[in-house]
Amino acid sequence: MFGAPQPVTASSSPLVPLPRRPLAPAGASGQVRRWYENELAWPTVPGDPLRLVVGVRYDVLDVPAEAGHAALRHAPPGSPVALRGDRMLLWVAAGSAEELPGLLEWLDWGDLPLDLVAIGADGLVEAPSPPEPHGERTVPSSCASHTAAPCGAGVPPAPRGRFGSQGAAVWLRPPEPGCEVEASLPTLSAPGGAGDAPDLVRLVSTVATRCHRIRLRRAGAEPPAVRTQGR
Repeated sequence: MFGAPQPVTASSSPLVPLPRRPLAPAGASGQVRRWYENELAWPTVPGDPLRLVVGVRYDVLDVPAEAGHAALRHAPPGSPVALRGDRMLLWVAAGSAEELPGLLEWLDWGDLPLDLVAIGADGLVEAPSPPEPHGERTVPSSCASHTAAPCGAGVPPAPRGRFGSQGAAVWLRPPEPGCEVEASLPTLSAPGGAGDAPDLVRLVSTVATRCHRIRLRRAGAEPPAVRTQGR
């Protein structure tokens, strides 16, 4: 649709994040890994912190939390969303990272610097801590389809001291085991809830617009000399 743009991947995170995350109890890491691999069938890589393989079953958009909140109305109810500090991670259909540069160009955002990162094939994201079995969720989620097992079954308890730690990713809208998560992810090939535009188009358009507003607001708060140097 938009040619063959190069994938956009996230930059590496600092080697020593501050503050340091408390150590999880013995056995908790393996329990969380089993939840992702067995309940969701999401591939992971060895090591700690636990990281998810991107580009196989989904891609991820890493955006400012303010922009992500504005775009949530364009994300289907069953599509996962996580928070990491002041950033939001939006799960989208696999292949979306490759489409993003062409999509931004088509939406007339291609020439402007945006704080919008797409993580696609060969990328990794830190696995958000699973939700507590009976914890309240900030944004309710629903399943795209149901199976014999009830949605949310098999969710392990969050490791004490890790869930909600500053700098760690936490689920705002968690994935539902036993449901077809991929069927609910924003994609270019599926029509959106209103009009004929695909959900991914509406999602990216809203995120890009809000990212641009954030950039203009920050630029307006800078001294004139700093703004001139940044041009």
